[in-house]
Amino acid sequence: MRPAALDYSVDNCTIGRAMEILGEKWTIVVMREIFQGIRRFDDMRVRTDIPRQVLANRLGMLVETGLLRKVPYREPGSRERHEYRPTQKGLDVYPVLVAVAAWGDRYLAGPEGPSQIFVHRECQAEVHAELHCAAGHQIKENREVAGELGPGAKLRA
Repeated sequence: MRPAALDYSVDNCTIGRAMEILGEKWTIVVMREIFQGIRRFDDMRVRTDIPRQVLANRLGMLVETGLLRKVPYREPGSRERHEYRPTQKGLDVYPVLVAVAAWGDRYLAGPEGPSQIFVHRECQAEVHAELHCAAGHQIKENREVAGELGPGAKLRA
């Protein structure tokens, strides 16, 4: 049986659009650093070894796409510089990062375990991503989820 999705264009695909922003390795690494409280360019360079120009480009793109905002600061005796802080749009990437980390923890961590975990600030319990449907049912097996055409689906020209 031929999948109905073959009749529809992927030009309006929000996954594709999201990956245009998030799909490059250093972008997710920068967001990881931001969520760890590392918000200054030089601190990110030291911690990640991202090449200077790559980091500048990633931060610029994240500001341009609205995930980060620049906040000026000045160390005594130095010129004005900027910290990078997440916007609400940027904070909404957090569950994506938690899900990617869970997958990495399961399949890629060394024998000693992951180098980072996510915890609830209030109670310090570990945080993890879960799937739930709009009716409130917890999805226990990934095979319980099906992709279907949404309201923005458009027939292929």
